[in-house]
Amino acid sequence: MSPAELLAALAAGLATFGIADVLALGAARQRARGRRRRAAPTRAAGLLARLGRGVGLRAPRSLAARMAAAGLEGPVADVMAIKAGAAVAGLAAGAALAAHAPGRLGTAVALAAPAAAFLAPDARLRRRARTRARVMEAELADVLDLLRVAVAAGLAPWRALAEVGRRHPALLAAELRRAAARRGLGLPASTALDEFEARCPGSGVAPLTAALRRADRHGAPLGPALEAQAAEARARGGQRTAEAAARAAPQIQLIVALLLVPAVMLLVAAALLPALTGGVT
Repeated sequence: MSPAELLAALAAGLATFGIADVLALGAARQRARGRRRRAAPTRAAGLLARLGRGVGLRAPRSLAARMAAAGLEGPVADVMAIKAGAAVAGLAAGAALAAHAPGRLGTAVALAAPAAAFLAPDARLRRRARTRARVMEAELADVLDLLRVAVAAGLAPWRALAEVGRRHPALLAAELRRAAARRGLGLPASTALDEFEARCPGSGVAPLTAALRRADRHGAPLGPALEAQAAEARARGGQRTAEAAARAAPQIQLIVALLLVPAVMLLVAAALLPALTGGVT
């Protein structure tokens, strides 16, 4: 292969990586705005739960709140059993790795492996809660508008929650439907709203819950409050979009400077090299 062909191939590779990085950056931001994730029990989680039930660890009080924010239902003891089982598995893996680690590193590996395995489910819960918060914040304005229209049409607040949840595919609307269903089963309104707020970690959910409480207790009109909250949610959404665009610009510039610009320069060099070397290949 001649030097010109080598430079052209290198330029094509850099350009390919640069374009792929730019496209991946845009796709990642698009997924972050609209992605919904559902919990799905895995075989590995079941095995860890069976392994950890014999340990007998008691769950902290904060675990239930973290599970609610992550959208998980079920006994807190099951998640605690998974954490304990993960710690046992981490202890076994750490002991196996420590035997091959040099010097004092083996002791560190043996101690760190079970601790990291025990905390891994907590990290998963926090990640799910952050994802749910981003999705709900993006959906909040549309859901509030639909809820305002339903209330203006004459529906009672809890009936409006059920109808919006039934007709809208959003994650936040599903939580509204769940709260209305729990209220219909006889759960006190305050308890249903407490559960709704705990399961919806978005920043604009607390004002919505407060407005629903006032409407349920005192009969306060929901329409003006929902309209103001929808406008505020759209303003926050626009601010988040502007901040995301501001963060994306330096990343794209870095990709262009490190990959695309050198690719173009290599193509120019590949075109000029035969002339500079007298056409010798």
